[in-house]
Amino acid sequence: MDKSTRKMLNDAEQELLRDVRPAQLRKLDEDELVALHRRVRRARNKYAKLYRRRAREQVRAHRTRALASKAHRRTAVKAEVFEDALADVSRRLAKVAADRAADLREERLAAARAVKGGRRSTGTGRKGATSKRATGDGRGHRQARTPQRKRAAASSRAATRRHQAKRAGR
Repeated sequence: MDKSTRKMLNDAEQELLRDVRPAQLRKLDEDELVALHRRVRRARNKYAKLYRRRAREQVRAHRTRALASKAHRRTAVKAEVFEDALADVSRRLAKVAADRAADLREERLAAARAVKGGRRSTGTGRKGATSKRATGDGRGHRQARTPQRKRAAASSRAATRRHQAKRAGR
């Protein structure tokens, strides 16, 4: 950002853009990034709406879009500055969120492995090993009875019976 653009901004806007610097973004966690993203998006929306509204009014007066956009160039520059800042925050937020999701996925897999490992029988081989049903500590590999699964099972049974009837008729 050049000096002329920086002079256009008030203190609060300059402070907001200081928070968007890469060094500052690296210090923030996911929740803080979401809050910063919200603040920057509000500033961007404010200036984008303001520019469009003012330009629309000027188009009516000047009857040309070119003159209307020149009259409110300062507001357009502010909207662009906050658009760039929003892009930076969005990229950082996406990276942090993806990293956090990967960490959570690893935690869930580790917890599932720990639970699965705790339920295994103490047998040393095929002989003497008991099934989950025999020990009563689980229901085995039962799938949920959803309407979709019921329809699929009925369709499969009907196809088998049609095939058998066709063979029996030969």
